Amino acid sequence: MARKDDLIVGLDIGTTKICAIVAERKEGRVDVVGIGTHPSKGLRKGVVVDIDATVDSIKHAVEEAELMADCEISSVYAGIAGGHIDGLNSHGVVAVKDREVAENDVRRVIDAAKAVAIPMDREVIHVIPQEFVIDDQDGIREPLGMSGVRLEAKIHIVTAAVTSAQNIVKCANKAGLNVVDIVLEPLASAEAVLAGDERDLGVCLIDIGGGTTDIAVFSEGSIKHTSVLSLGGYHITNDIAVGLRTPFDEAERIKKRFGVASARYLGSDDVITVPSVGGRRPREVSRKILCEIIEPRIDEILSLARQELVRASLEDRIPSGVVMTGGASSLTGATDLAEEIFESPVRNGVPFHVGGLQDVVRSPMYATGVGLVLFGNSQNHDRHQSRFRIRDHSIFRRVKQRMRDWFYGEFE
Repeated sequence: MARKDDLIVGLDIGTTKICAIVAERKEGRVDVVGIGTHPSKGLRKGVVVDIDATVDSIKHAVEEAELMADCEISSVYAGIAGGHIDGLNSHGVVAVKDREVAENDVRRVIDAAKAVAIPMDREVIHVIPQEFVIDDQDGIREPLGMSGVRLEAKIHIVTAAVTSAQNIVKCANKAGLNVVDIVLEPLASAEAVLAGDERDLGVCLIDIGGGTTDIAVFSEGSIKHTSVLSLGGYHITNDIAVGLRTPFDEAERIKKRFGVASARYLGSDDVITVPSVGGRRPREVSRKILCEIIEPRIDEILSLARQELVRASLEDRIPSGVVMTGGASSLTGATDLAEEIFESPVRNGVPFHVGGLQDVVRSPMYATGVGLVLFGNSQNHDRHQSRFRIRDHSIFRRVKQRMRDWFYGEFE
């Protein structure tokens, strides 16, 4: 059995599945040693809507991973997504005290850059430095030790709704787990599926999950833009269930086994058997009809992703093209459809930065889970202490109560 200190666990709490990935830290690498998955029943569009159902799904996935890895899981890195996620770029400037940039100067300039007004109902999830500028010399990734009198920082801030983040932490806690950190899911997926040269040249990651599609744009080695669309594989399955009048679970099975995103991959006489609802007899349906249901929804998701790039003025900043990952991206023909929409090269992204059970996790559906493990490995956290902090509203309440007591005490 591996020592607790050597284990890192990623918990992908998705709309359609909960996935727990257990990895062991080795010399200079990370080996996957356990995987657990279970259908997710308590989320909608990436947001918890039923705590008890979510806790139950988490427990099943974690127990399966523990059994495979022969370990006991107590701490996890949890993913977060949903339409409430918001990303913004910010900029800060400070004077360098001793004309040589020290760690304190870097901390001060990042603090200056993140001093932006954030509503009380939102929580900062990530503060990611993009680049530093010293005396008008830009493009600096590591400013420590450099000489100058003026230090600037450009950063990317990711915020989430406090309640959504709280509910994820609450579900993990009720399942007996400590959340070391909460990680934005496209950032985690990027750790698993993107190559360094793609990040440097410029690339767009599109992670089509169950309830959401996550978008992240990288250029010059750093994150430039993040956003989340409230559409995903669940909506494709729902379209199939409605269009073919079949139970949802059968629609999911049909999508995975027979689904294609482009009619060019079909033969003229391809036919599938579709179970009916209410005990009616199964029917024979042409796969072309199934494709006519799937293709418009995939087209809509990818078109909205392209519109997001255009809105952020980043469509010309991705010469490496697009990397698609997530369960729905593995549909036959999805990459070809994406190439037509983005007019750029597109590839399927599978995790490739890990060892151990790498042949098992080499699937787009495991990208986020593996990425959470890699993110955890890159951090200097004590992996048994929670670093995630929900904003403490009780301080405000205590101050308010104290002022009320003082006011009524003065005028009684």
